[in-house]
Amino acid sequence: MLFRTQDSLGLNCLLAGGRRVQWVRNWTVWKHFRDYFPIKLVQASPLSPDRNYVLGCHPHGIFSTSSFCNFGTDATGFSELYPGVRPYLAVLAGLFRLPIYRDYVMSAGCAPVNKDSLKYILTSCGTGNALFIVVGGAAESLQSSPGQHVITLGGRKGFVRLALENGADLVPVYCFGENDIYEQVQFTPGSWGWKLQLLFQKYVGFAPCLFKGTAVFGETSWGLNPFPRPLTTVVGRPIRVPHCPVPSEEEVSHYHKLYIEGLKQLFDEFKVSCGLSASDVLQII
Repeated sequence: MLFRTQDSLGLNCLLAGGRRVQWVRNWTVWKHFRDYFPIKLVQASPLSPDRNYVLGCHPHGIFSTSSFCNFGTDATGFSELYPGVRPYLAVLAGLFRLPIYRDYVMSAGCAPVNKDSLKYILTSCGTGNALFIVVGGAAESLQSSPGQHVITLGGRKGFVRLALENGADLVPVYCFGENDIYEQVQFTPGSWGWKLQLLFQKYVGFAPCLFKGTAVFGETSWGLNPFPRPLTTVVGRPIRVPHCPVPSEEEVSHYHKLYIEGLKQLFDEFKVSCGLSASDVLQII
């Protein structure tokens, strides 16, 4: 597999596409991980292996638990639901600088979130590639709290531009329950804690969240294990995107608007069946 990287030392080390090992994706431990919550993957529409896709995953939550289980492993049956489609989960580029762990994330089919690597997957690996990007990132993790449905998406258009430049269809993905598996201490805007989180995010790439979960042997004690609450991830319907090597701002904004409409429709269609009330609303900031 061809790959290259670039780190702070100026070495060429941009990993493109990973080196997927299906045996790693099928480890039994992932099935136990799935059943702990449990985690379920739902198909709203088939995906053709004759196309490439850029899929936005929402919400980020604290650790993007559902995205990892559904698309970084095969525990929820992605390969059976979407035969001929290869999932690539985009993760922080810094993870590829960690020895041993780097080899694991490559084996799982993960790729670093940088334009060159993502473009490589969409242009040099044929068709049938599904690139999953947790669009909200670190900023959205600060909005993660039980009962909240807040998405950081309004000004994030890079993934739409990527889809247009490479002729990949856009697909919204929403996980119901992702924000419920940890309880987070949320600082009020302007407070010292809030400013510290933003400063850390600016220079390190992610925001430090103060959160709590459950203990190893039950929910009565404080701990760092996630609460065992159901997670249901729904992969939505593809939005056909033309190939525009140099898209205009108007084109990017147009498909970004279509994507937001598709995500809201997906949320409203499945929210009741996934345990929410009919009055719950998806908030996009």
